Amino acid sequence: MLSVQGLESGYGRARVLFGISLSVEPGELVCVMGRNGVGKTTLLDTVMGVLPATAGMVAFAGEDVTRLPSHRRVALGMAYVPQGHATFPQLSVLGNLLVTLEACRGPREALEEALETFPRLKPLLKRSAGFLSGGQQQQLAIARALVTRPRLLILDEPTEGIQPSIVIEIEEAIERLHASGMAVLLVEQYLELALRLADRFLILDAGHVVHSGTAADLRQEETRRLLAV
Repeated sequence: MLSVQGLESGYGRARVLFGISLSVEPGELVCVMGRNGVGKTTLLDTVMGVLPATAGMVAFAGEDVTRLPSHRRVALGMAYVPQGHATFPQLSVLGNLLVTLEACRGPREALEEALETFPRLKPLLKRSAGFLSGGQQQQLAIARALVTRPRLLILDEPTEGIQPSIVIEIEEAIERLHASGMAVLLVEQYLELALRLADRFLILDAGHVVHSGTAADLRQEETRRLLAV
């Protein structure tokens, strides 16, 4: 589904990623972990085309997308929920979903499916997104991505700074999406959540992959040491 080979990227002259390689198979959930500032968000931004790759290749469903703009990657079946509960605050919940639906020319059923994933949003459709709680905004951000009916969902720390009750709802939603066959690339700091959800993981440090394995390997002391602050 997703193949990243020798990826390098950064900001101006500051290189952040140094030859990152990873893969996500169809229906697989891969978790990217690591301390703050090691390049996790830069990796997702580059995979999605928000940042240009300076070396290496990103392929999706067998097609080289390294030089494609983000909207072309979305059209192919990639969807990205960046860190920070990104919504259009001046629009209603429904407006946020419709903007995405119209942009991708999707069927109305896709909107209904997204709302089924996050039923908490249904009574809030007329409320401005800017007046939602942080957890509700995050649910809306993920629902907007789901409106595109992606084959690969990319999530950057979707549970960061969110009240525990909604963390549980988001985790359950990710689990259902994964069980339905959707591939997921997830950046997550919460080790216990990664243990419950991930098929495989990789750990970044200073822009390099320093450890990878199956979910069972996350229980190893070496893994926990690499994630310690």
